[in-house]
Amino acid sequence: MARIAYDEGDAAAFETNRHLSDEGLHAWREAVGRHLEPHPGQRLLDLGSGTGSWARAFTSWFPGVEVLAVEPSAAMRARSVYLPVVAGHAGRVPVADGVVDGVWISTVIHHVPDLAAAARELRRVVRPGAPVLIRSVFAGRYDGLTLVRYFPEAATVLDTYPSVAEVETAFAGAGFRTVALERVAQTTAGSVAEAAAMLRRDAHTPLKLISDEAYDAGLARLREATDPGPVMDTLDLLVLR
Repeated sequence: MARIAYDEGDAAAFETNRHLSDEGLHAWREAVGRHLEPHPGQRLLDLGSGTGSWARAFTSWFPGVEVLAVEPSAAMRARSVYLPVVAGHAGRVPVADGVVDGVWISTVIHHVPDLAAAARELRRVVRPGAPVLIRSVFAGRYDGLTLVRYFPEAATVLDTYPSVAEVETAFAGAGFRTVALERVAQTTAGSVAEAAAMLRRDAHTPLKLISDEAYDAGLARLREATDPGPVMDTLDLLVLR
């Protein structure tokens, strides 16, 4: 089971709060392009595609690349901005053996209950040498997140996420090895005021899992903040082959 069940309310919050702007996505386009080496006819699996923002971005960035969007939540699939999207999860990907040229897993790995089983399933579907790109916040590596600054209790939740070492060990058992670990900075909002106005608790697992009191206090801090400039966040990109 995932850490939270994505119902209609969660999907709606995710749709309004977790779609980055073109500017916010720029660094991710460069990072994905370096490791995926996109070309027409390539087949990319977007595992845990959510409301489809990444799948839509990939088809825009990389003409001719086919994106297979797989999402376990019916509520998320119903709101997907990318079609088609099919039901499935990390332990059961509904594609044939060896037909995928790359896998994208964005802020999903902490919802996977059995990393070793997921790694074996991905080994089944990817072609030899195809990259698995995992965009995530890993345990102990959240110092670049704005949310932790205003909601410090969220760090306790993030420390329960898989670590880089835990993911590497699980995937090594299926024959994957790490080829890159890099930090990618993104523009999440134009200002702190904008971030406060657009924040939806249901869109962020760490915020859903802290107490109401901690959330209210953090939201008050965020609304009172006067930090200049855009809100920048840094997440990890772990690449395995």
